Amino acid sequence: MALVEVTHLVKRFLRGRGLFTRGTAVTAVNDVTFAIEAGDTFGLVGESGSGKTTTGRCMLRLVEPTSGSVRFRDTEILALPAGPLRALRRDMQIMFQDPYSSLNPRMNARQIVEEPLAVHGVGSRSDRANRASELLQLVGLAIGQLEHYPHQFSGGQRQRINLARALALHPSFLILDEPVSALDVSIQGQIINLLLDLQERLSLTYLFIAHDLRLVRQVCNRVAVMYRGTIVETGPTASIFSGPVHPYTRALLSAIPQTDPDAPSQRMTFDPATAARVALREVRRGHWAAV
Repeated sequence: MALVEVTHLVKRFLRGRGLFTRGTAVTAVNDVTFAIEAGDTFGLVGESGSGKTTTGRCMLRLVEPTSGSVRFRDTEILALPAGPLRALRRDMQIMFQDPYSSLNPRMNARQIVEEPLAVHGVGSRSDRANRASELLQLVGLAIGQLEHYPHQFSGGQRQRINLARALALHPSFLILDEPVSALDVSIQGQIINLLLDLQERLSLTYLFIAHDLRLVRQVCNRVAVMYRGTIVETGPTASIFSGPVHPYTRALLSAIPQTDPDAPSQRMTFDPATAARVALREVRRGHWAAV
């Protein structure tokens, strides 16, 4: 059985609503369905505005879905009242995209990592301090940096603090929302290697939200491609990259820079007018596409 199951997830936002106007509904996530097996890294890819981040936030109910189902270890998350939902969130955490805005500038590294423990009432003050020290070392920071504030860290170091905070409550499932997109390329590799190492050491399961297809190919077991709030193709990473079926997926993959500067351009274009709304069908074993 899958660790996480998302079924027919829908999220609509009201745009332009005012005192005398009803506003119009904008569908950000439209009938999204996928499952993530324990220990896997599931990639959710697509261009900006495709609904990736909204999907991840709906899964944790940081944004309330309009309809659908999200099950974690066979518990229906969308039906949980506030108390049980808060308890369940100890096992489901998120690592945010921006290492600059996601950390409180008035708190030092120790306080930031301790905060989830304090909110959930875990351990004594000394226990929490010891856990913060342990976590910061786990993600590659020094004990001497415990009392430093976010402005004293580089972008990569801030993202390590972000990760330490996400791991504070011993979760088994992490949503990684563009975890390295705001970092220099040289630092991206360090954070990705850290994530892969911790996944193996701590038996973690990841939802990896990204638009960098090279990273997705490197870290993900399975991939779902989103276009305008809808999954248009999903399957094993190797199958998606070696034989993309949907025109949007093919256009995305053709945009990956080639290592040979003299190679002829293989860039493909995608016409949104040709994107008819059709159901996914299995085109190869475990590989589904909306064609």
